[in-house]
Amino acid sequence: MSKLEFFQFPYNWDDNYGVLIHSPDTGETACIDGGIAETYQQALDEKDWKLTHIFVTHHHADHTTGVVELKETNNAKVIGPSYVGARPIKGIDESVSDGDRFEFAGVEVQVIHTPGHTMDLICYYIPSEGVIFVGDTLFALGCGKAFEGTPEMIWESLKKLHALPPETLIYCSHEYTQENAGFAIQIDPNNEALKARIEEINRLRADDIPTVPFTLATELATNPFLRADDAGIREQLGMKNAPEVEVFTEIRRRRG
Repeated sequence: MSKLEFFQFPYNWDDNYGVLIHSPDTGETACIDGGIAETYQQALDEKDWKLTHIFVTHHHADHTTGVVELKETNNAKVIGPSYVGARPIKGIDESVSDGDRFEFAGVEVQVIHTPGHTMDLICYYIPSEGVIFVGDTLFALGCGKAFEGTPEMIWESLKKLHALPPETLIYCSHEYTQENAGFAIQIDPNNEALKARIEEINRLRADDIPTVPFTLATELATNPFLRADDAGIREQLGMKNAPEVEVFTEIRRRRG
């Protein structure tokens, strides 16, 4: 049985999602990133939860602009990536890196470094809950652009997520699914699971229902960025015998 509760909410900055993680046993509450402090605070007030922790995934402004305000308003502890690049994240109290583990509300949180989109990007994996928060590493039917790293880096990062249990529930930070679906079907046009998923995505979005979170199993069956070994995709790209990383790089190039 789950020890934690999760509450996802949108905030108006390029289709972002924030998430609250709450322990009914201890009263502790963490948020994933902190883009717009006011919206995060509204979500906390709606649930009547007291913010105690902030887990930062990476330095981009839509993930960090409200971090210091949320920290100061709630006296919260900020945990974030140890990588220090051109844009250090303000307000971090504890820096973590790949393979680190820490405890939140009596459960273990594992840190997975997934560079490529940015060099500092980390994911927060809670094995006992079967949940991971991936920031902009992976999206439903997509993945992050290589703003600071390389496609090869992103591929290595995605392989770390690929290795998780297929039932893992994935929270990403943006509602890009419908747009991603239009690209995915071009790359993988004969995938019946993908066709069925697109129909479901269109139904959900028509009713303004989020397509996030989603399971890793669903992505492994339908997300072309995780399917560089698929024979149909390779044939579609004319890369039948190419290494997986080259197939992925070509998919990422075509996506733009």
